[in-house]
Amino acid sequence: MNGRILIAEDDEKQAELIRLYLEREGYSVVVAYDGRDALDQIRARQPDLVVLDWMMPAMDGLDVTRVLRQESDVPIIMLTARSTEEDLLLGLELGADDYITKPFSPRELTARVRTVMRRRAPQPAEDALRIGELEVDPVRHQVRMHGAEVEVTPKEFAILEALARHPGRAFTRTQLLQQAFGFDYDGLERTVDVHVLNLRKKLEPDPTSPTYLSTVYGVGYKMAEHGDG
Repeated sequence: MNGRILIAEDDEKQAELIRLYLEREGYSVVVAYDGRDALDQIRARQPDLVVLDWMMPAMDGLDVTRVLRQESDVPIIMLTARSTEEDLLLGLELGADDYITKPFSPRELTARVRTVMRRRAPQPAEDALRIGELEVDPVRHQVRMHGAEVEVTPKEFAILEALARHPGRAFTRTQLLQQAFGFDYDGLERTVDVHVLNLRKKLEPDPTSPTYLSTVYGVGYKMAEHGDG
């Protein structure tokens, strides 16, 4: 078995199609047809990934994401018929890791799932990356600041890890998109801005004057070499 996935989708035909494709890939799949049931199933079954429809009865995908991010860092791929940039960024700001706009190919979804699950797989032993008081642990998939663990989403972690591996190096938004979403990902560059903004809120003493995650104007972002601004 490649992992446990929960699908939250009120369209039964769509949910069944997704389930069939994911089970064909070797995943164990559970389906919920409304938001409240999805939350109950996630809490009971502890899936490795959630495929979450935006529009559902009882509780929509955004509210499910809000609650989940207070309890868990489980990866969330959001399915949505809303395709404006503002809508997509709203989902990411709340803590979704990826999104797919409807209509979509089940093959595209399974490819996104594989990418996320691959990044969640255990890695060979490796020392934590340290910059000042910031620690990024690729093995435990943990972030610590001043010794205290900080909850980050998988996409936030992927961006932070890429920056922490090369302090002082400027990364373009496209390069960071590739690090977080996979080399074949074609998405909004503003996605990176949202994730960096969320990371600053979690890590920086003053997010408006960051000492770790610096903006490189006209390029993208870099990690400070010593975390001292």
